[in-house]
Amino acid sequence: MSVASSDINKLAVDTIRTLSMDAVQTANSGHPGTPMALAPIAYQLFNHTMNYDPAQPNWPSRDRFVLSCGHASMLLYSVLHLAGVQSTDDEGKPTGAPSIRLEDIQNFRQIGSPCAGHPEFGEAAGIETTTGPLGAGVTNSVGMAMAEKWLASNYNTPEHNLFDYNVYALCSDGDLMEGVACEAASLAGHLKLDNLCWLYDDNHITIEGDTDLAFSEDVAQRFEGLGWNVVKVDDANDLSALESAIGQFQACSDRPTLIIVRSIIGFGAPNKQNTHGAHGAPLGWDEVALAKAAYGLPADEKFYVPEGVREHFDANLGVRGADAYKAWEGVWSDYQASHPEKAAELNDLFAGRLPEGWDQDIPVFEASEKGDATRNSSGKVLNAIARRVSYMIGGSADLAPSNKSDLTFEGAGDFLPGEFGGRNLHFGIREHAMAGIVNGMSLSGLRSYAATFFVFTDYMRGGMRLSAIMHQPVIYILTHDSIGVGEDGPTHQPIEHLTACRAIPGLFVFRPGDANEVAECYRTAMQIDNAPSAFVLSRQNMETLDRSKTAPASECSKGGYVVMDSDGTPEVILMGSGSELGLCVDAARQLSQEGAKVRVVSMPCMELFAAQSAEYQESVLPAAVTQRVAVEAGLQMCWDRWIGLNGKFIGMSSYGASGPYSEVYKHFGITVDAVVAAAKSF
Repeated sequence: MSVASSDINKLAVDTIRTLSMDAVQTANSGHPGTPMALAPIAYQLFNHTMNYDPAQPNWPSRDRFVLSCGHASMLLYSVLHLAGVQSTDDEGKPTGAPSIRLEDIQNFRQIGSPCAGHPEFGEAAGIETTTGPLGAGVTNSVGMAMAEKWLASNYNTPEHNLFDYNVYALCSDGDLMEGVACEAASLAGHLKLDNLCWLYDDNHITIEGDTDLAFSEDVAQRFEGLGWNVVKVDDANDLSALESAIGQFQACSDRPTLIIVRSIIGFGAPNKQNTHGAHGAPLGWDEVALAKAAYGLPADEKFYVPEGVREHFDANLGVRGADAYKAWEGVWSDYQASHPEKAAELNDLFAGRLPEGWDQDIPVFEASEKGDATRNSSGKVLNAIARRVSYMIGGSADLAPSNKSDLTFEGAGDFLPGEFGGRNLHFGIREHAMAGIVNGMSLSGLRSYAATFFVFTDYMRGGMRLSAIMHQPVIYILTHDSIGVGEDGPTHQPIEHLTACRAIPGLFVFRPGDANEVAECYRTAMQIDNAPSAFVLSRQNMETLDRSKTAPASECSKGGYVVMDSDGTPEVILMGSGSELGLCVDAARQLSQEGAKVRVVSMPCMELFAAQSAEYQESVLPAAVTQRVAVEAGLQMCWDRWIGLNGKFIGMSSYGASGPYSEVYKHFGITVDAVVAAAKSF
């Protein structure tokens, strides 16, 4: 960047500002101040820093830009438009059309426009992740940086530098106040992720007013304590200082970098004291016109892009990116010839495709009255799948020995500071960040999973919800699923959590009832490539059903099925999930011996069952049979649809208690005797 180019640099920055102002004002909704203040940072990153080809926005080795302060979304849309980022089709291939058109910006925050109030992944190429809740974006960026380290470690060779990209995240005071950001920063510092750079907009403003109201910590000192390299820029408008700071990040080889950038929110607006309004509300057309005049741009022309600005981006980012992509294509072509097996793995990863034979090692479990805990069978199935799916990677929030989520086969290894090739991740006790990080890894093409105790979905819910919003096939392994936790007591016994997880649209909640249901639920979930799945698994043993006497476990793919039946139309239907399926089976055996016609329905995944045809649902739950009993160690709420107005529910309506799990079940009346009594009470 030369001194002679300063005029076009300023013009490009000011164009980002005016497009953002006009869009917010036209919508009469949004936040103009932050895009105005941070326009120089976005400009410097895209046009003079990032290894990014606008014509190939899904290039695997591209640098990533994450706008964590998602309320500044117009900043991203303006830059993507000016940079000429291309749209992509359903297969992720460039179409040649712009990702963000000027008319999209003109329809900011309107239904049908990809320019939503906060960036939404999948709405337009160039939006790397959904950043609504503050802290989510920076947390995703840690997962993206970890993914690059893992990919480079496993696939780069001395001759083939396939993966070598940086992750830049632009964040605000609000992001860094959120606890999840600190969790993520702590792990990033521990792992020494030197490919990760957060640029912190230190503007001293939140929606309520000055940050002094609630935030007075020394951010630099905190991040230094977390193991980060900290660089300061006194003025966000100083492009040379930004260039120098980014250079210090690129030169740092042993830790992530935080660049603290001092900005004035709404910079350029004539009434600079109106910082609160600039952040949280449109400026008003009069003030927009005055700001444009101050920039030297036509005051009365809306959505104006001066001649030469798009060409300026094309001459810098466009040329640099095209050259970099062309060079990478040559490396990739040679790699495919030199390392065909590794290249085949990467082709599967790039396509989001499961490799041939991925499920051939999934075990079939022998019938056993003693059975096993589903957390144990889950561990066996997980290992059988991950051994065949080379890009499956994940870990636990410090609980791998308990939730059996560690990969134990030869070569699995650990992902550790400076040793990034392993597939076992160690998140520490950071559940919320874990969920956000595995989202970032999934967005990078890996098939990621995260594990903890089910009760701690309280901490993870934000990240799980974003998995569903972004259609990411993340798997959540959630053990210790009920009052069966026993002695640990109410704080560790999930009660409302099944209902809460089932309430997340787009999340498939699997609660398998025996070891073979675990296997078939995994087989089903792995083939869902556009939604997350949650596996809710027991600590206590449960019978492994004799499938020669019941329906095959493969019926789990339909979400609910008749596992045991009587001759003719049943008089009563017993239904359950997880460990309570066994109570239904035992109750049915007793009732059948007494001459009753009983059907047992296993419901491992309500979401899948609800998606089946009306004819199939009727075949499982005939409308004529209104005598139904549902059994689950959770709340009734999500069962009402299936038991009907005449049905009965055996489960929880309070929190749990501390004691041996069998005694806790008796204490709350979740027993075979209770199921039998309910069936006879109609």
